[in-house]
Amino acid sequence: MSLLKQILSDDLPRNRWLALMLMVILLGLAGAPFITSGARPLNTAATICVYVVLVASYDLLLGYTGIVSFAHTMFFGIGAYGIGLSLASASPSWWVAITGLLLALLLTLVLALVVGLFALRVRAIFYAMITLAVASSFAVLASQMSDLTGGEDGKTFSVPALLSPAYRLFESEIFGRVVDGKIITYYLVFAGSVLLFLFMLRVVNSPFGRVLQAIRENDFRAEALGYRTVHYRILANCIAALVAALAGALMALWLRYVGPKTMLSFEVMTDILLIVVIGGMGTMYGAVVGATLFVLAQNYLKTLMAATSSSLSGIPLLANAFHEDRWMLWLGVLFVVSIYFFPTGIVGRLRGKS
Repeated sequence: MSLLKQILSDDLPRNRWLALMLMVILLGLAGAPFITSGARPLNTAATICVYVVLVASYDLLLGYTGIVSFAHTMFFGIGAYGIGLSLASASPSWWVAITGLLLALLLTLVLALVVGLFALRVRAIFYAMITLAVASSFAVLASQMSDLTGGEDGKTFSVPALLSPAYRLFESEIFGRVVDGKIITYYLVFAGSVLLFLFMLRVVNSPFGRVLQAIRENDFRAEALGYRTVHYRILANCIAALVAALAGALMALWLRYVGPKTMLSFEVMTDILLIVVIGGMGTMYGAVVGATLFVLAQNYLKTLMAATSSSLSGIPLLANAFHEDRWMLWLGVLFVVSIYFFPTGIVGRLRGKS
């Protein structure tokens, strides 16, 4: 138990149902290549892994520091484009990928620092508007620089041989599945996501994280106690941006593609906000639960509704209500219901937060 407390930075679930839920999610993601078949389930599992990290990094800003930012997808996109453009422009190797990632992280740090220095001194609503303008400008820039970025079509790229689908780690199958480059890529994404999530847990449960929560609750009091709140906010913005960029790099490696709609669109930002609210703001575990439920709903709600509509074919009114083309409507209904019954998010409710 003491080792587990150290790994989780002394932030245990503190609820048996939450602990069970997290264990099921962890084991499901860890064994996804061997307990599922086909490309869709594995792609869903990889997306959940990436979104857990992306949402957790955003919750550091919104849930723990009280900063509303719309620039998070910009940093996510920078990490993705850093990996993608470097591998697309040269022979795919680990050194090329690492170089592209380091350049992306450097650009992310500079932009996060500049945005923080100039924007975090203003009121929250103005900061939100500034970050929205910066993120929109960056998305337009990525779309217009077609020679470099591929424009609206984006760019596909090759990956190092170890991650190529043609690569075979073992000659024989393991639990009925060939361990190829795609499986290795998945476990790279899974391991990277776990490490980044544990890092975020460490950050929010450190003395630095406690100060961020004090700033969220009452920044004037935190300032009066001697904490330079602007500096803490800027540092939190930089940490969240760097983690988001790493999440983008993992997504790009998995997809072997980068494009503005996938990496930089405002739809991704909307998804992040929804997941934070569903899971629970100010709880890192909310990112795990919220991302899992949301991505599963995005990928399988339409299929489930099609099956339901088919089974209700004898009742035209209900069959039309559950038609697969209305899946976005029902996704919205599920979101409203979750907010009504879990106003502090699923994890917040399980932990007894009011």
